[in-house]
Amino acid sequence: MSTIPDPLTPLVCILNGPNLNLLGAREPEIYGARTLADIETDCTAHAAKLGLRTDFRQSNHEGALVDWLHEAGATAVAAIINAGAYSHTSIALHDAIKSIPIPVIEMHLSNIHAREAFREQSLTARAATAVICGFGADGYLLALDAAKRLTQKVRNQ
Repeated sequence: MSTIPDPLTPLVCILNGPNLNLLGAREPEIYGARTLADIETDCTAHAAKLGLRTDFRQSNHEGALVDWLHEAGATAVAAIINAGAYSHTSIALHDAIKSIPIPVIEMHLSNIHAREAFREQSLTARAATAVICGFGADGYLLALDAAKRLTQKVRNQ
């Protein structure tokens, strides 16, 4: 059996922002003990069950996330973004999300509305199709489920 995904299988880009490379070590009481590699493995397996494939990436650089959103708009059926702290500060990511023709789901491990006041506002959420927060690493799987539903809706219209 081949481990190479079929390029005809719909692609969902999963983009991760600053400090998410430190998951598992950074504030596990807030973000959990799972590493980003663990989450990527879970996402790949869950996506396959949904008939999707994933492109999972992480960068600490805002411009890379903007570039990847543009790329996703041209190659994917949906995008999931955990922009980390950039969610609260980045007009550039907001504009990049608005500029692409696919559903974008914003994802946060923690419930940003139950944390520091500066985290309660998300600039990127205003551009996103949907927001999932507070479910820990399972939020990524919920976001994949949502991506599947959103893309089916579009195809059925």
